[in-house]
Amino acid sequence: MMTEVDAEDARSGGRVVVLHGYGASPKDHWFPWLGLELADHGIEVTTPHLPNSDQPTAGRWIDAARSAIGRPDLSTVVVGHSLGTITALRALDGIAGSWNLAGLILVAGFDRPLPSLPELDDFTRSTTDYRAIVSHVRARHILISSDDGSVPPAYSRDVAAKIGATIHLIPNAGHFLRSDGFVRLPLVAEIARAALRRPRDEA
Repeated sequence: MMTEVDAEDARSGGRVVVLHGYGASPKDHWFPWLGLELADHGIEVTTPHLPNSDQPTAGRWIDAARSAIGRPDLSTVVVGHSLGTITALRALDGIAGSWNLAGLILVAGFDRPLPSLPELDDFTRSTTDYRAIVSHVRARHILISSDDGSVPPAYSRDVAAKIGATIHLIPNAGHFLRSDGFVRLPLVAEIARAALRRPRDEA
């Protein structure tokens, strides 16, 4: 049984909130592996089950994401995959007041309508204040697959430019799904750990 001291030690490495994508759940793709991998480094991982994943609505997903993220701080990293990326951006954009986030990691990110998935257009109708996100988020990274058939790589590059993110181009990674061979994603774990290792009082 984990004691209160053990629980505090488990949280001492910070926390990561993972936002899954369309039609997915916390049990899919590389999300379970990431949780176990980061837990081994004393990092608490939360992967909320975003509501009605097969027929998502922007308002409910953004509210659920914002609830999971809570008050961002320099002990927190947010990871988004696919639809979870625009959800993360919009959730962070709506947080009022003074806050700072250690890191934002977007995997197959986009912020404009996807030609092949018009049912998701509601997520991209509102504008996002990218300058505010840049000013509040210390480390920003985006993973892009060279042959993503769901999110055109150019869309991800556009998001990267808007938030000044470091681009990690992964050859022939598809959409970073289990069916593409991704049950592990070590680069995301590495980036998250690096973001949380930086001094938390650093501007």
